[in-house]
Amino acid sequence: MQATTISQVIDALEAIITESINTNSRVGYFAALYYKVTASVRDGIAKGQFENGPRMEKFDVLFANRYLDAYASWKNKQPLTGSWRVAFEATEQSSALVLQQLLLGMNAHINLDLGIAAVEVSGGNMDGVERDFDSINTIISALTYEVINELTRVSPLLSLLGLHSSNYSILIQFSIGNARDGAWCFAEDLLKKQGTSGYADFINDRDKTITQLAQGLAHATGIMRLTLWIIHVFEWKKPANIIKTLHQYQKEKIVINTANTVPVAV
Repeated sequence: MQATTISQVIDALEAIITESINTNSRVGYFAALYYKVTASVRDGIAKGQFENGPRMEKFDVLFANRYLDAYASWKNKQPLTGSWRVAFEATEQSSALVLQQLLLGMNAHINLDLGIAAVEVSGGNMDGVERDFDSINTIISALTYEVINELTRVSPLLSLLGLHSSNYSILIQFSIGNARDGAWCFAEDLLKKQGTSGYADFINDRDKTITQLAQGLAHATGIMRLTLWIIHVFEWKKPANIIKTLHQYQKEKIVINTANTVPVAV
């Protein structure tokens, strides 16, 4: 069943995190990051930080259900978007860095899912959605870099990547600003296709592009491949411990306010 409130999204993410810890699954890395994002949105709604709280919750729930549906499809071996398939496949590879796996999840969720959710919540008018869209992206941007900084605890040599170096083109493409700008342009173009036979085809074409980006991120070559191997040698090896670290950090930093959540008809 799809979530209809942010509280239900939080519960679903908590279930994924708990299962991932119990089964030592790397799927829990992105779930822990996403828990942080969703909790921040929920707290912001409760504090009246958004122009339209009910609409913001509906937007967030539509957005989250894209991830939850992809996760369920992967677990049940059902068809899913190519960008999410690459992300979930990476969770089965012990050689993939924690950072790589977070970025692969962000790739599928921001570059594909976010634009689709924006169109679905817009009711045909994107003007009212843009501020909500920017608010979600601002939260994602702030929390993602916060988590990347925390990752130095579980991946001590992460700085070898040179996160601010123009030589690492994949990470440059993954800058949050570029991702969210691209997602908004995709949403505006997708809105023009809404209600036509080309709507699904347009999403599929976008997914193909984002899947190619994902494959480039997941499978480094040349000197970058050697650098990633060196970083991996010194990275924590037990997924359950990494998930606990990321999730415990989330619980310490964010006070969850369960009051004033708004039921959403999706």
